[in-house]
Amino acid sequence: MAIYTLTKIDNGYNSYKQIIELYQTHKDTFFDTIDIHLDQWFGANMAAVLGGVLDLFIDNMNTINLFIENSETKNVLMRNGFLSHYGYERVIDDRHSTIEYLKIKPTDGRFFNSYIIDEFINRSEMPEMTGALKKKIAESIYELFVNAKDHSGTKFIYTCGQVFPVKNKIEFTIADTGKGFQRVVNDALLTNFTAGQAIKWAIKDRNTTKNDITGGIGLAILHEFIKLNKGRLQIISGNGFYEFDEEGERIHKFPYDFPGSYINVSIRTDDDSSYALKEEIDSNDLF
Repeated sequence: MAIYTLTKIDNGYNSYKQIIELYQTHKDTFFDTIDIHLDQWFGANMAAVLGGVLDLFIDNMNTINLFIENSETKNVLMRNGFLSHYGYERVIDDRHSTIEYLKIKPTDGRFFNSYIIDEFINRSEMPEMTGALKKKIAESIYELFVNAKDHSGTKFIYTCGQVFPVKNKIEFTIADTGKGFQRVVNDALLTNFTAGQAIKWAIKDRNTTKNDITGGIGLAILHEFIKLNKGRLQIISGNGFYEFDEEGERIHKFPYDFPGSYINVSIRTDDDSSYALKEEIDSNDLF
C-alpha cells in the first residue's frame, strides 16, 4: 500500500481537510496496514485530531505505521507523548513547550479536570487572570468534556496542546469521535440544522441540549474570553468548520464529514491585560 502523506499540518482549513481526506480514504479499510508520512511540519496540538482518526482505523483491525523525517516534528510529538502510542520512544519535554497528549475515557472526568488546570489554565504563559476566572474557564472546558461524554457516544476523548514562544500563542485542542454537533443538536431540538448552523447554535450562552438544565456546553465564556484576548476559536464537526477571531466569525464547509467534533482554542500569550469576572470588578462588562 502506498504511503498517505500529510503535509504542513497546522490549524488551517487545508490541514483539517487533509486529515478528513485521510479518514475518507481509509474509513472502510479493514485488516490492513496503513502507512502515513508526516511531511514537514505537524503541530503538536493537531495530534488530538489525528489520534482520534487513527483509533477508528485501529478499531477496524488495521495496523498504523507513522513515518516522520522532519526532526523537529518527531521531537515535539515524542515530547508530548503522542508517538509513544505508535512504537516511538517517549522523551522528556525539556523545553516545556507542549501540553501532554491525553487519550482519556469519558468516565475519567476528575482526572481531565486536574489536567486542564495543571497543564493549561495555570501555565505561566497564560494572560493574567484572577483565580475565580481561571476556575470559570476550567469549568467551561470541563463542560465540553461532559458534553462529549453525555451526548457524543465517543469511546475516548483526545486532548493536547503546544506553546509557541516566538508566535506568542498557546494552541489547545479537544477532540472526540462521537456523533458530532449536527446530529446531537438536531436530535434534541427536532431541527434540520446544517453542521455549521448547529455549531453556531451551540456557542450561544444558555443554549443546551440537556433537558431541564440551564447553561450551554461551555463555549460561550470561552468565546467571550477569546474575543477580548484577540485569540481564536475553531470548531470542526461533520462537514462544518466554525472559526472566530479578531476579524469576526466565519463558517467554512468541507467536502466530506469529519468523524466527531474538534475544538481548538488559540490564546495570545503577549496579552498584557488582566482579566476578572464582572462580579469581582463591579462592572457591566463580562470580564
